[in-house]
Amino acid sequence: MSDIKIFVNEIEAFLKKNNWTPTRFGREIAGDPLFVFDLREGREPRSETRNKILKIMQEYVGEEEMEPLRIGVAGLGTVGAELVKIIQKDAISISRKIGRKLIISAVSARSRSKDRGVDLTNIKWFDDPVALARSEEIDLFVELIGGEDGPALAAVIAALSNNKPVVTANKALLAKHGVSLASVAEKTGAQLGFEAAVAGGIPVIKALREGLGSASVKRTYGIMNGTCNYILSRMGEEDISFADCLKEAQRLGYAEANPTFDIGGFDTAHKLAILSSLCFATEIAPSEIYIEGIEKITQSDIKVANDLGYKIKLLGLAQRAEDGMEQRVHPTLVPKSSAIAGVDGVLNAIVLETDHVQELMLLGPGAGGAATASSVISDILDIARGTFVPPLAVPSDELEPYKRAPMREHEGGYYIRFNAKDVPGTLGVITTSMGKQQISIESIIQRPDLQAKNGSNGNENTRTIVLITHETMEQNVRQALSEIAKSGHIVGETQLIRIEKL
Repeated sequence: MSDIKIFVNEIEAFLKKNNWTPTRFGREIAGDPLFVFDLREGREPRSETRNKILKIMQEYVGEEEMEPLRIGVAGLGTVGAELVKIIQKDAISISRKIGRKLIISAVSARSRSKDRGVDLTNIKWFDDPVALARSEEIDLFVELIGGEDGPALAAVIAALSNNKPVVTANKALLAKHGVSLASVAEKTGAQLGFEAAVAGGIPVIKALREGLGSASVKRTYGIMNGTCNYILSRMGEEDISFADCLKEAQRLGYAEANPTFDIGGFDTAHKLAILSSLCFATEIAPSEIYIEGIEKITQSDIKVANDLGYKIKLLGLAQRAEDGMEQRVHPTLVPKSSAIAGVDGVLNAIVLETDHVQELMLLGPGAGGAATASSVISDILDIARGTFVPPLAVPSDELEPYKRAPMREHEGGYYIRFNAKDVPGTLGVITTSMGKQQISIESIIQRPDLQAKNGSNGNENTRTIVLITHETMEQNVRQALSEIAKSGHIVGETQLIRIEKL
């Protein structure tokens, strides 16, 4: 019997065994709805096509042999709708990967009538997400409602308490309640997945919980908010003010109508708190993070930083210090030569510095329906396969109590920009005050091109003076700036931006 005849017989047997139509086989296995019809008419596919299709057929597990994993989804916004769409579209390829079929069996959202662009026919609707989480009609609960408390928290607790695995993308919920939720999951034996809660489509949670082996993280840092990165990137590429960049980000959908959570650094802080717990086996402590946003970054800072060989990025950084944990979110001058400096636009990047693999950088989209839904599905697949790891990498009762290292003990270099009065003695006051605090100055730059008019009458001349310091203690810098401010030689607020060695 010829190879092509054997191939045709294999397909006909597959159709009969699985009760499939030729069109379904063509669409889901061969990638062409007319494939079987063409084959029956005598058209012979290439040998590599035959081999590929035979391999897919051999790996396929018949639907009657599977115990489907029934999924309940609470929240049908951008991510929830995309999740439903992907699972419905890729059901066959997913089942081949895990030997089990995934089905969306029930959903919950605010409005039944809203058109979300997905087919919800034959999917049970729950008005109450808590009732959905407890329902016997689902095996796994996906929480995409959002919010640190309220129905999101109640539904997740309900599911975990009933030994139902949970997958969530809710960083605010985990930042506030992550330790207690992990404890509930461990007591009932339920799994808790949250890959999508930190950096969207970047698989950093899986890397920390499973991928690093015995490697110990020494420091983690990264760009964790696409809105801020887009604004700072645009300011660096074009002569556009912060306010105009923010408006453009809102127009494009990269920033919310009320952008405070993003541009104020709070979104990054929530993600950093979760990362820190996984990296250093400490309790999650978002309230202990030092936070500065990007609202005060000006074109003057962007231009001077560029001339000095730096870019400005909003970074979240966490590391162990001698007297506790140091977690901080703030604008940072990073060398243009560093890998993180090349991450622009709405992309995110997270760097893990470890003892074994040294520096590992994970780069990708930090938000968006498809990217975030992809991370949700990654957790679902792990649960379907039976993969189990403690939610926070170690049992929750083994997490160290969080101890904050004083921020003013941070040691590093600094960029300091003064709007100084253009009068004799101003520079002397600045350098003398720095000297008293034993601050070593690497360079002093005066920028006549950035000179501005200030004062109550609008006619007081000022000049821009920028200092770059060598590594020094932050408390010393703060003390010097306080003394300089009292001298009367400075107009407005002085800009202080940390410089990181990356």
